[in-house]
Amino acid sequence: MTQAASPTPNTVTHTATNTMADIETSHASANAVPDTTVTLCSSEAEKQNAQIRSQFPALHQMLDDYPLCYLDTAATSQKPQMVLDAMAQFYANDNANVHRAAHQLSARSTLSYEKVRDQLQQFLKAERREEIIFSHGTTESINLVAFGLTTHVSAGDVILIDAAAHHANIVPWQELAKRTGAVIKPIPLDQACRLDVSAYKTLLELKPKIVALCHVSNALGTVNPVAQLVQLAKAQGAITLVDGAQAVAHLTLDVTEIGCDFYVFSGHKMYGPTGIGVLYGRFDLLDTLAPLLTGGEMIKRVSFEATEFGSLPNRLEAGTPPIAEVIGLGAAITFLQAELTPQVQAYEAELVNYLQSQLRALGEVHLYGAFDDNIGVVAFNLADEHHQDVGILLDQQGVAVRCGHHCAMPLMQSLNLKGCCRASIGIYTNKHDIDRFIAALVSVKDLLL
Repeated sequence: MTQAASPTPNTVTHTATNTMADIETSHASANAVPDTTVTLCSSEAEKQNAQIRSQFPALHQMLDDYPLCYLDTAATSQKPQMVLDAMAQFYANDNANVHRAAHQLSARSTLSYEKVRDQLQQFLKAERREEIIFSHGTTESINLVAFGLTTHVSAGDVILIDAAAHHANIVPWQELAKRTGAVIKPIPLDQACRLDVSAYKTLLELKPKIVALCHVSNALGTVNPVAQLVQLAKAQGAITLVDGAQAVAHLTLDVTEIGCDFYVFSGHKMYGPTGIGVLYGRFDLLDTLAPLLTGGEMIKRVSFEATEFGSLPNRLEAGTPPIAEVIGLGAAITFLQAELTPQVQAYEAELVNYLQSQLRALGEVHLYGAFDDNIGVVAFNLADEHHQDVGILLDQQGVAVRCGHHCAMPLMQSLNLKGCCRASIGIYTNKHDIDRFIAALVSVKDLLL
């Protein structure tokens, strides 16, 4: 299973011929009114969305006399009040280091910190709590794995990487290859910007040592069938890592069903704080990783002659951890478990559907990626205008989107792009946000074209 409780697939149809250079262009009249025929969920879903949205204080602000329209959740999500409160509560009442002291504040801090590890075990459906490692983010988690696997890799070994991967799932493997003499090979994409499964199967005949995949593309929102891809890789004896940074806020996860050796993500993409990430690792393999960081907290015994490392999870968590951030992450998990219902997932999918259809109807808009199952993200450019100019003009109307290469330069190169705009939604996004964005983009189009 790639993902449990997946949102309803995007059902917008399109007739454009897909190419890697220009996946889809809207040819509607320049004066066309955006199509409003897409039917969104019931008023009950809208009421549920309003209840969720009310929990995010940052969304209720004005920017230069415009109400904020936040469509940059793929870069970082806004935070619900319960996350802010949990972190404030810790600093106001329980602030103490974990694991190290006999006093009550440290005991409370340690209890709260370790409770989140238990939450994550349940959230990911991991077999053991020791399989949950705290890091400072997805990037550190992947670096931790790539460094830790150094002794597993030899000269000439093949490392396969998803061609749409974020730089954080490319550069650490390149550094591993430099250390060991391994060879990096990208897994190509097909004409619809999906991972080419046929080409992937051919590459697997090389018996790769490591296969690094993304669950959901951060630039395009494309969902990979990771359970299938992992199963194919494991059949060839590969170690598998899945970057779930863009999946964790939208999908219900089960790492045992995915079957990967490692799964990584960041708290700030799932309504939690920045500076906290998670590495899930299958215990037997996780326990073989050489620590990336050494020092305090991760030891069992130290002398000037030798050091004996502690057991998991401490062995991979050197130094004072981001305690408040872990506690904030726990609150974010509680929030998601309560609010990310199948109905909310379906509403998110319909919003992406609606966003795509409105962009097509606008005219002179290029859309990139697969369109029938992407999650959370729509990548686009306005005619031949520079993406940064479009983003700045939208910002002047209170609309926040992301512009650039989205830390996916190899993907942009395959699309013959220097960059693009990316509108991304979250659990709090509603139809009014999409309409605000489209209206702002109409005015940008009128100004530039």
